[in-house]
Amino acid sequence: MNLLLWGITFGTVGKLVLGIAVLRVHVWILREHKIDGVVLRSIKREQFVTLAGLLLIIIGFVFEVMFYGSATDFFSCADDECVATVTAAFFSQ
Repeated sequence: MNLLLWGITFGTVGKLVLGIAVLRVHVWILREHKIDGVVLRSIKREQFVTLAGLLLIIIGFVFEVMFYGSATDFFSCADDECVATVTAAFFSQ
């Protein structure tokens, strides 16, 4: 596993956390019922777009990992081999 895969992984996790935060805010606003129907419909539409975006982020991550196939040794390692793979990732750059 090299630093490129670490970067892709952390970037994807960060994007997913932001997307989940947006969805949580939308749910909170929808439960308040203190805004008019037009805004509520807009928020529901935004929720759908956010979910679609999260799905695309996950698909993009899978494609990137498949593209950089030689960097995915970490996903198939076991025990001590994983430690060696992570150590090699930090010292190979």
